[in-house]
Amino acid sequence: MKSKRIISLFLSFALGVSSLTACGSDSDGGAGSGSKDAVEIVNVSYDPTRELYAAYNELFKAHWLEETGQEVNIVQSHGGSGKQALEVANGLEADVVTLALEGDVQAVADAGLIEEGFTSEFDLDSSPYTSTIVFLVRSGNPKNINDWDDLLRDDVGIITPNPKTSGGACWNYLAAWYYFELQGLSEAEIINNMKTIYGNVLVLDSGARGATTSFVENGQGDVLLAWENEAFLSLDEHPGEYEIVVPSVSILCQPTVAVVDGVVDDRGTRDVATAYLEYLYSDEAQNVEAQNYYRPSTKSVYDQYVYDTDSVTITEIPSDGKWIIDSVNLTNIEHFGGWKAAKEKHFKDGGLFDSIYEQ
Repeated sequence: MKSKRIISLFLSFALGVSSLTACGSDSDGGAGSGSKDAVEIVNVSYDPTRELYAAYNELFKAHWLEETGQEVNIVQSHGGSGKQALEVANGLEADVVTLALEGDVQAVADAGLIEEGFTSEFDLDSSPYTSTIVFLVRSGNPKNINDWDDLLRDDVGIITPNPKTSGGACWNYLAAWYYFELQGLSEAEIINNMKTIYGNVLVLDSGARGATTSFVENGQGDVLLAWENEAFLSLDEHPGEYEIVVPSVSILCQPTVAVVDGVVDDRGTRDVATAYLEYLYSDEAQNVEAQNYYRPSTKSVYDQYVYDTDSVTITEIPSDGKWIIDSVNLTNIEHFGGWKAAKEKHFKDGGLFDSIYEQ
């Protein structure tokens, strides 16, 4: 049986092909037509949200039909978050973006397509769900990889995406940096350690899903630096083959959502696009997010999925469906001065990452 990931990739491709015709159609019910019978919106998202939005879109379609009597079709686009932001900035029509980090949404805003203040448009800085970064290793953890300093060993092959194209990769990088900060190292010492880590990287894919494929499907590397949801999905799809190792410290990842103002006003889709993002905060949607291994922002829903354990290794998904380990020391982007400061120092062309990863 094909995995959910492969099916999702096929559906994403098929929907993308359909969007080439639907978005250019002048027929009733086409994009922005204003027809009561049907409306279409495009959600440009990042790599690991394929399964989440496949489920959420069906939930929202039913909700919107019940609320308005109108059918809605949602076209998905997925890829590395930074690359996706660049595509939208360069003309890929998106009614909404649901990207891996605020900095990528800001890139779309900088192109004049999203109004400033987008982080205040929806609750919790326009971050309806969160995640964190964990390690995915092969069953039995043969290289005994338990924390960030194990990634410095010359016998450890690492898989992680490229921070220049992947939002998840930026979170990976910052989590590692934070760990070495807590060891009391100077910036020069941290940079040397980061150079060692990236010297151990075997494949630097453009997006998080590509990195998962390199590790899980292609058998490359000893450890995958992964979104928490990607790691749990791998346990779900390949029982007994992988383990999640939770490092001693990590980072709170806050994917950001926004309405693309310059597109919805042109297409006449602002109402449905806004409702699409607002409904992500509903209890129904929050449960869908948790069932796809994202951390819900509603506390009452979040508490239903907290996994009460002192273990830092997860070999299988608990039978009661609870999976969130709440005891990890998580920093956040504010520790790095916010995304503007983090990008300027670490990820811009000529920034620290470019000096750390010398190809």
